[in-house]
Amino acid sequence: MIDISIIVPMHNEAVAMQTFFATLLPILDNLKRSYEILCIDDGSKDNTLQLLKDYSAANPSIKIISFSRNFGKESALTAGLQYASGAVVIPIDADLQDPPEIIPAFIEKWEAGYDVVYGIRQDRSSDSWLKKTTAQLFYGLFNRITPPEVQLDSGDYRLMTRRVVEAVLLLPERDRFMKGIFSWVGFPSIGVPYSRQKRCAGQTSWNYFNLLNFAISGICSFSTIPLRSGPTSACSCRLPPCSTPCSWLSRKFSTAIPCPATRR
Repeated sequence: MIDISIIVPMHNEAVAMQTFFATLLPILDNLKRSYEILCIDDGSKDNTLQLLKDYSAANPSIKIISFSRNFGKESALTAGLQYASGAVVIPIDADLQDPPEIIPAFIEKWEAGYDVVYGIRQDRSSDSWLKKTTAQLFYGLFNRITPPEVQLDSGDYRLMTRRVVEAVLLLPERDRFMKGIFSWVGFPSIGVPYSRQKRCAGQTSWNYFNLLNFAISGICSFSTIPLRSGPTSACSCRLPPCSTPCSWLSRKFSTAIPCPATRR
């Protein structure tokens, strides 16, 4: 079994790729452990996929999963978890806002017996005031109304052992809120603080509409409060059933489909 699987969702990351691999590869080599880097091309419109093929041809440790279109980061993470073969799995973004330099600290905590080692964004000065504020509001609300408490100022950047990954993959949700799922499965966990960096290159493909939809999906995936409020809203506003949140949620979740992908 490979020791470490790195999962890298990518969407239009061509301009960041050289810096990303130049930073990540020496860190992994210095660990003296076997590794693979699973790069998921999430329907990129630039030459991300072609560059990945070039890097993979030069380094067999770099492997590619290519989506037929853009399905979103949560789907890319899920595909990476499904294909990863390492004893531990570490998702990371290609923009280097979450520094690979703390991966050795993740490994040390794993060797000390932890199944989950998550990064804590101790310094978020690189994020805008609006982004930090909306994140605090969302996770504050999420933790008040849902059973799994999500660690504040943590993201997808974490180490998970094989048994954690297998537990995550047992969950059948299609519209997946991965931060909630990671917290829900449990297991001995510990955080490692770090300073969040600015993007090494390019621009984020996320906007506040995406973040709003992401927040709604997260809350609806782990709380029944939106479903309970549907009939009340319909009665108080005298709206037809098709206008209630219940109907919207039903359409949202019933139309989710698996994402076609090819492995290269």
